[in-house]
Amino acid sequence: MRIASLVPSATEMLFAIGLGGNVVGVTHECDYPPAAASLPQLTATVLPAGLDAGGIDAAVKEVVGEGRALYTLDEERLAGLEPDLIVTQAVCEVCAVSYTDVVKVAVRLPGQPRVLQQDPSTLGEVLEDVTRLGEAAGIAERAAAVRAELEARLEAVRLAVAGAPRPRVLALEWLDPPFLGGHWVPEMIELAGGEDVAGRAGQKSPQVEWEQLQGLEPDVVVSMPCGWYLEDSKAQALEHRERLDVLGADRLFAVDAASTFSRPGPRLVDGVELLAHLFHPDRVKAPAGIGFAELGAQSSRS
Repeated sequence: MRIASLVPSATEMLFAIGLGGNVVGVTHECDYPPAAASLPQLTATVLPAGLDAGGIDAAVKEVVGEGRALYTLDEERLAGLEPDLIVTQAVCEVCAVSYTDVVKVAVRLPGQPRVLQQDPSTLGEVLEDVTRLGEAAGIAERAAAVRAELEARLEAVRLAVAGAPRPRVLALEWLDPPFLGGHWVPEMIELAGGEDVAGRAGQKSPQVEWEQLQGLEPDVVVSMPCGWYLEDSKAQALEHRERLDVLGADRLFAVDAASTFSRPGPRLVDGVELLAHLFHPDRVKAPAGIGFAELGAQSSRS
C-alpha cells in the first residue's frame, strides 16, 4: 500500500505502527521521525517567512477571513506518487490542507485513492485513530499492540501521581495574543496529576485577553505555543514574562510544543509523561529526549 500523509501527526502515527516504508509523500512540516523529512513534500504554506507570533496570528486571521486556504497542495506531484490511501484532517483549519480540498483532489487522481480523515479532540480519540489507521492499512493487529503500549504508559503515569496534591495549571497555546490550551491538553494535564484552571477538554483552544487570566491563581504556567519547538517557546514566554509574572505562578515552564503537545499523535504520551515530571518530579522521571525549560529557576534541560 502506498500512503500519502497530509498532516504531521498522521506521519508520526504511520511510522509508529510500522508503515513508514509505505509512506510515499508528506507535508512540508513532517520532520519526525527524521526519515520522514527526506520524503517528497506535497504541501506549502502561503504565509510569508520570518513572522513573529503576533504577525503569524494576524496573517492567519487575514487569510482565513478572506476565505483563502493557508496551504497549497501539489496535485501533480501527488498524482505521480500514485497513493492508495491519503491521510488528512479537518480538526484545525490552520494546521494542514483542508479535508474538503483533499477530497476534491482525490476524485481526480488515477485510481481515486481512499481518503482517511483524522479529527481527534481528546486523547482517547487520538488513540482511536491509531486503531482506525491500522484497520485502513490492513495491519489492525500491529496497531492494536501500539495502542496498548501507549495506554499502558498513560496508566503508569496515572498510578504514579495518584493521591498527590494537584497543582493548579494554566496552559497557554499561544501568547500573542494568548490562547488557552484546548482539545486534548486539559486531559493531558489531568492525567499528569494537575488541575487545568482554564482550558476545556475536547474543545477548540479559545483566544482570551491577558486581563481574563488574572485571578486564576495558577501554581504552574506552561508555555506551549502551537507548532513551536523549545527555543521559540522559551523566547515567546520570555517576551511576555512581565505579563506572565502578574499571574502569580510559582513555576513557569516552556516546552517543546511541536513535538509533544500540538500534534495529535503518539508523542502526546511523551507530553503527559513530561507534564507529570514537571508537576511531580519526585514521582515521575523526565522522559528521555524531550526538551523543556524552567524559566523561574533559570534552569533548563534538552
